[in-house]
Amino acid sequence: MDATVTALTPANEAALLAEATPDGPAKPETALQRLQALPQRNKWLLGVGVAGLVALLLSLALFNKQDTYAPLFTGSVSDKDAGAATAQLTQLNVPYRVADGGRILVPADKAGELRMKLAAAGLPKGTVNGFELLDNPRYGQSQQQERTSLQRALEGELTRTIGTLSAVESARVHLAMPQQNGFYREQVKPSASVVLNLHPGRMLDRSQVAGIVHLVSSSVPDLAVKAVSVIDQNGNLLSGEGPGGDKQDLTLQQRNHVAMEEAKLLKRVQEILEPALGKDNLRATGTTDFDFTEREQASETYRPNQTPDSAAVRSQRNLETANGGNQQPTGVPGAATNQPPQQADAPLAGASAPLRAAGMGNIGGGLRKENQVNYEVDKTVQNSRTQSPSLKRVNVAVLVNYRMGVADPKSKVAAKPEAPSADELAKLTTLVQEAVGFNKERGDSVKVEALPFRIEPPKDLELPLWKQPWLLDLIKVAGIPGVMTLVALLLVFAVIRPALK
Repeated sequence: MDATVTALTPANEAALLAEATPDGPAKPETALQRLQALPQRNKWLLGVGVAGLVALLLSLALFNKQDTYAPLFTGSVSDKDAGAATAQLTQLNVPYRVADGGRILVPADKAGELRMKLAAAGLPKGTVNGFELLDNPRYGQSQQQERTSLQRALEGELTRTIGTLSAVESARVHLAMPQQNGFYREQVKPSASVVLNLHPGRMLDRSQVAGIVHLVSSSVPDLAVKAVSVIDQNGNLLSGEGPGGDKQDLTLQQRNHVAMEEAKLLKRVQEILEPALGKDNLRATGTTDFDFTEREQASETYRPNQTPDSAAVRSQRNLETANGGNQQPTGVPGAATNQPPQQADAPLAGASAPLRAAGMGNIGGGLRKENQVNYEVDKTVQNSRTQSPSLKRVNVAVLVNYRMGVADPKSKVAAKPEAPSADELAKLTTLVQEAVGFNKERGDSVKVEALPFRIEPPKDLELPLWKQPWLLDLIKVAGIPGVMTLVALLLVFAVIRPALK
């Protein structure tokens, strides 16, 4: 049997495939053929889903690529300098943000470069200048201008140095440096004032304030420590003495001493009353008045004269003179010399012998004795100085809560608060007076009163879950990417996948 060979053409191939699959046309084998075989509606859905997915992926990529922002200036800047800085950033086409408190935020990778550019433009102008003011002296300056420039440079350098302290946010230094002249009899000494702006919640102790005072005093010639005044941003004098050397208001150390004594006072009141009334049934407050005046006293006390036997001899001088009998008469010749001697007065005890009359000259000889004794003066010299503060007055006020009365078991009426009796208040007053060292002559005051306390129900301080800070931060960071991811998954499983089936 002869076999005939026919050529395989595309038509014959399609016919053979149709005969091999009598149930229907053959399924496409490639993705493109599958896509072409989809209905028109599914093709539209697939195109929309893919386009939406691509848009979400691009948005997510751009969102993650956003620049992080950092503060442009680390310190506080005035509003004028901030406005000038934003104008410069606008000219440089640099994006910026203004955060809470007026801080200017710029892209973190450009922050250092922008700071240098603004510094070259003289921003911020509030920057403190020191000795760089003297780098470029101008010709033709007068002595007054030179002194002013030197004074400004010293003020700027001191401001920078004081600003490096951890508790100081900013500082201002003012120097008063009068012109010295050799023709003046009394030279006016320089003085200085320092204004400190402390960080919130920070304080300077006595040693730190003294360090600032000595720093300023050592930096300016002929500036005494007593001529430096230091105050804080609230106007409180931190240094012990003002420019004139007079004591000013209470210093920081004295205020701390008063606060500590008042705390001890109230603690004693609470310790004596809490066992009887309960911790939540009393409120106590008090004030103390101290005298911080330093007193220095010097006194000399003289005792009455002592008897010669008990007195202390300081010095003693005995003089004995013997005159010979052959001594010639002396004196002025004349009638007065030949007169007999007058009657002498009775000699005093311990005194020297009376002088003889002029011209006698102890013709017949004689003996002269002189005894002189000096005694020590009995005196007491006492120097005393009082430095410790003395308590002048104590004021204490105590508020006592009403006590809960006893309910009648037969009746259904609830117990009501009852006020303490007058005897109970008197006993409480006596206890408080003994606890605080009450002194009526000093003018102390202790008052104990009873009033019902208004106790409010405690509030639920726990925030709900949707107001928790960590959740809000998580939403800010991952909220938009999370929403984009959910939308992408929704497009894949709800649009693209059904369209491919």
